[in-house]
Amino acid sequence: MNKNRLQLITAITVILSLNLNCVKTNILAVDNTKEAVQTESINEKKNNNEDTYENKLETSISVLSMSEAREIEIKAIFENEVYLNDLQWTFGGKVFDKWKKWSNETKDYTGESFITFVEEPKVEGNVVTAKIKFDLIYGTDNLVSYRDEFPKLLGNYDLSIENKKSGEILKKSLKLNIYDSYRTYDELKPELDRIFNEAREDIFLDYEIIGQSVEGRDFHFVILSDEKESVDEYLDKTVPLMLENPEELQYKINNDSDFDYKVPIFINNIHPDETPGVDAQLEALEELTTKEVIKYKTINENNEEVLVELNVDELLENVIVLMNLTQNPDGRYYNKRQNANGFDINRDNGYQTQKESQIVTEQIAKWNPLTFIDLHGFISGFLIEPCTPPHDPNYEYDLLANSMLEQAHAMGKAGIANTKYDSYEIPALDYESGWDDGGPAYTPVYAMHHGALGHTVETPELNEEGTTALEHTIYASAQFALENKDEAFINQLEYFNRGIKGIDDRSVDEHFVNGKGEIVGRPRKENENFFPEYYVLPINKELQKNPLEVYNMVEYFFRNGVKVKETTEKVKIDRVVYPKGTFIVDMHQAKRGLANVVLYDGYDVSDFDEMYAEIVMNFPALRGFNKYEVRVDGAFDEKAKEIKSINKPITAINNNEEYQIVKNSNNDAIKLINKLLSKGKKVEIIIDGEEKGNFIVKTEDVKNLKENYFVKVEPLIKKLKTQHLTEPKVANVGSSESKFILKELGFNIIDSLEKSDVVIDDYGNGSKEAILKGIDYIGIGQDSLNFIKENNILNDFDYGYTHEWGGHEGLVKGVFNKDNIVNAGYNNDEYIYTCDGVWISKVPKEAQVLSFISDEDDFYIAGWWPNNKEAKGQVMSITQNLDNSKITLFANTITNKAHFQHNFRLLANAIYASIYDENAIVDITPPTVDITGVENGGVYDKAVKLEINIEEGATFKATLNGEEWNGEEISKEGKYVLVVTAVDNNNNEATVTINFEIKYKNEVIPPIENEEEDDDESEGSLPQTGTPLNANNFMIIGIISCTIGSTIIRKKKK
Repeated sequence: MNKNRLQLITAITVILSLNLNCVKTNILAVDNTKEAVQTESINEKKNNNEDTYENKLETSISVLSMSEAREIEIKAIFENEVYLNDLQWTFGGKVFDKWKKWSNETKDYTGESFITFVEEPKVEGNVVTAKIKFDLIYGTDNLVSYRDEFPKLLGNYDLSIENKKSGEILKKSLKLNIYDSYRTYDELKPELDRIFNEAREDIFLDYEIIGQSVEGRDFHFVILSDEKESVDEYLDKTVPLMLENPEELQYKINNDSDFDYKVPIFINNIHPDETPGVDAQLEALEELTTKEVIKYKTINENNEEVLVELNVDELLENVIVLMNLTQNPDGRYYNKRQNANGFDINRDNGYQTQKESQIVTEQIAKWNPLTFIDLHGFISGFLIEPCTPPHDPNYEYDLLANSMLEQAHAMGKAGIANTKYDSYEIPALDYESGWDDGGPAYTPVYAMHHGALGHTVETPELNEEGTTALEHTIYASAQFALENKDEAFINQLEYFNRGIKGIDDRSVDEHFVNGKGEIVGRPRKENENFFPEYYVLPINKELQKNPLEVYNMVEYFFRNGVKVKETTEKVKIDRVVYPKGTFIVDMHQAKRGLANVVLYDGYDVSDFDEMYAEIVMNFPALRGFNKYEVRVDGAFDEKAKEIKSINKPITAINNNEEYQIVKNSNNDAIKLINKLLSKGKKVEIIIDGEEKGNFIVKTEDVKNLKENYFVKVEPLIKKLKTQHLTEPKVANVGSSESKFILKELGFNIIDSLEKSDVVIDDYGNGSKEAILKGIDYIGIGQDSLNFIKENNILNDFDYGYTHEWGGHEGLVKGVFNKDNIVNAGYNNDEYIYTCDGVWISKVPKEAQVLSFISDEDDFYIAGWWPNNKEAKGQVMSITQNLDNSKITLFANTITNKAHFQHNFRLLANAIYASIYDENAIVDITPPTVDITGVENGGVYDKAVKLEINIEEGATFKATLNGEEWNGEEISKEGKYVLVVTAVDNNNNEATVTINFEIKYKNEVIPPIENEEEDDDESEGSLPQTGTPLNANNFMIIGIISCTIGSTIIRKKKK
């Protein structure tokens, strides 16, 4: 190959490479941008005749804001002289007129253009100048109402000017953002990397991934302190003292002026569509890591603005700053309030059904922060907690209230002094009710159970100003912690000390009031101390109905910093014997309030006018396990030891039967059955008797999965009535919560309503047409009852309520009808929970009642249900067969927040009841085979006569030592194997094998005295040889003779 040819090939290769690096484009999938093209590279060659020169197009700004109208000055320098009429201006590939504002009337981008010329283009030779205005796309600088829309427009767009005559194009990439500091989820980690790279070298800055979201996105967690040793000292030394001997720390603070310690402040965001809550943290982090002093304004006691200087070095010598950018990474990615499972995580911090809440609550339990700030939006009044009553009585509220109020004022003053906002509001002072901390659903309220000063902060607007307001609340909370460190920390230590010493201090009572504002104190009932000495959680079958949920509860305690013990010997208290290995929650511990809030019955706040969200926790009732309250001081002293971990048991099978009965006693049983059904395995459901609602499966199938589930099984040893189960196809037309539960239980969820076997609906989205076509319907809550009523699906049906819009919450005593298989696995007396406050007031004649509220005077246990006496004795669930389908209705909200897990099996049972024919009984029980006359392993010295008894309707076949046997007597000496196989009318088969032996005794039989025989012998006749003894003698002689003879023959041959 000559040199010229080589150079030509090289040149062609370079040209092809350049063409391959052309601009990658994405067509935006929204009406406003159907023709728009987002460019992802700067330089482009469209074809041989068109050149682009970005460096020849200058703009005064490069970032555009949807929440702030901006003007941009343009200067473009072309290669040659240009004329205005030859120029075409575009943004993202679309001419300006096609970029339309949002119309609230059409709910689309059909308004006037938001891109216009403020100053028309001017040309001087080859230079073009202009001023362009990018107006407010949504007509407002507060984008709160457009959170579903604005993410579709985010991105980088090319501002382009094309000389149509020459084909020359000048362009500049501009970023269209919500506001300048907004970062998408994918931009968070690069932004953290930039901040870390630019941070001061004399501070400790650490990044951790503390977990992943439902869809696998990282939790970005930042630790800021003066040095790593300070963080280690706090976690390894300070925290253990806080939780074990807080009085020692209190003494050192009060008496040792040289005592050095640090306290954490924890900043969090949980609703990522309340976008400033994430961005404010990054803005503050950059300031804290690059500056020695942060200057900001606040309002003094004279209502004057004054300057504050936050000394960062001094702050980091005393405070550890923790930032969790968002508790919902998937929500930030999609700009949604809910996580990928559709749950509001800020209602789950107590329940902890979602992994996102589990991750952050575990961090709170680990760090025990002095202050916890959750950054939210959007309350126009700039709301900052603390809350209104009712307060959870498990708090040591007197140790929190004053400091929380002071810190709230500090944050509010900083927020308004540095923004356009002129006021803030504190619910505890400015609201009468409706913004309560009655339950641990919200992250700051949960953190208060760890002694933290917990605050939700609600910025007024979704824009840069709203972000700035939150940024300055961070500075103010840090300054407050610095200035009030000793006092606030001593109160936190006292919070823990009361728990360790079992003190129920009456100082707290003034904070617990009724709906009229009257002081009622803690609901101690007849007890001197609100808190018991112990909670006992047994796992033995005599005392515990659901050991699986006890193990789950213990794991919850480990995650949340609650100490658990295990008995080392059996302990008898009040006639109850708790065996060795029983779990004990000793309430003499720092986190006793958190332990109590999830284990005690709860409290009644029905006299309040309004509540913000659910307050019923009561894990024993709602998760379905037995707990025992012990009020005997020292009952388990020296009889229990603390444990740090547990090993959940697995399914135990201790027999060799062909089939097992799986007890329908916990949620693992449902998961196991659904797994087997998904694999096409044989599953039957028992439809009669004491075992009704339990399942029959092959032993081999259970053994293959026993490591994954903890279920109770028993061998199938008698004939039972069953029906065959196939995998149900379930359509969910209701909530994300119902979908999550169905998925957790392993049901096959399909999108097609028409192809489903059964529909689950807690939103009132059912289809009357589908029901009439034979698709079963399971309705949950008020909306589904209303759907049935409005569509006249059931005759003479109606429901009642205490409020037409629902929302009333109550845990009540209930009565279950055990005759119906929907209630299989439950007792007659069970708890019923609702957050709708409705019941079934008219029951159709053809319907069967499944459950009703107790008519006892003490039927109501806990919650917020005004006028709940109207619900006393009311029906809560029914089922009815129509011509082609079945309707099952639950007025009680069995799927709400996925917390009432004890009722998940009601939903599963109703689904299973929808997929089999109630009149088609299938029997898979093997026939009984009874063999008499011999026993397995028996040895007999005489002939045997066997009898084989088979149940009516069955046939059998028997073999003896592999050959067909017809029942004749067996007398021949030897070993025998009898195999009997029976088959009943349903082709169920049973095989019984018996091994036995016939072996006669070796006895000497005396000769029979007979004169004739004696005479014959005396005359030289042969002796008798027919006796067994003589036969043996002759055989021995023969063997000896043969042996001698063969020896002689061999010798001769040699």
